[in-house]
Amino acid sequence: MAKIGIVEDDPLLREALVIGLEQVGYQTVSGSTVKEGLAMMTEKLDLCILDINLPDGLGYEIGKKMLMPVIFLTARDEESDILHGYDLGAEDYIVKPFSLEVLKRRIKVILSRNQLAESYHYGELSLNFSEKQVYFQNELLKLTAKEYQLLLFLTSHEGQVLSKETLLRHIWDVNGDFVGDNTVSVTINRLKKKIELKAEGPDFIRNIFGMGYVFGSNQ
Repeated sequence: MAKIGIVEDDPLLREALVIGLEQVGYQTVSGSTVKEGLAMMTEKLDLCILDINLPDGLGYEIGKKMLMPVIFLTARDEESDILHGYDLGAEDYIVKPFSLEVLKRRIKVILSRNQLAESYHYGELSLNFSEKQVYFQNELLKLTAKEYQLLLFLTSHEGQVLSKETLLRHIWDVNGDFVGDNTVSVTINRLKKKIELKAEGPDFIRNIFGMGYVFGSNQ
């Protein structure tokens, strides 16, 4: 059964979520702070439920770093908050108060949708999600962790132009505090050399001047 992370600082609600999800067979791991949520990234989670207002920061800080599906579960109901949650890649955004049964149904739908996709193929390039490996013409490519995360994010938004700021926010620090200005372009260029070296035809990753980067040839 799937393993679900829960980050919620209200102890009663956190316990209710744990009990409710475990009653239907899910495994859970829980915490109440941004620090504890970030520590969950070492767990093999299938989905994470995040509150936004936490004692040591905002749940957005966790969501932007998670590679697994995320549901924001929060009292923040402003349109700007909801849109920001989806901009960070959230699968769903649920405003409190909420129905536990509806939450369970949404979790089931998200897990079913994501479990169907065990791999991604684009031309002769393929990603194996469970093994976190990338192949070109059936040959295993040696990518760094950041290169893999970058490719995973780009392919999950195939055909969409992603700005440098968006890539920094999702793959590195939200403000780029710990990376140089050219980090994205340098990593993109390294990645392109590895996945496009033997490719024929259009590049997999292209720079759209003044806008950002796009994976796929339909732009």
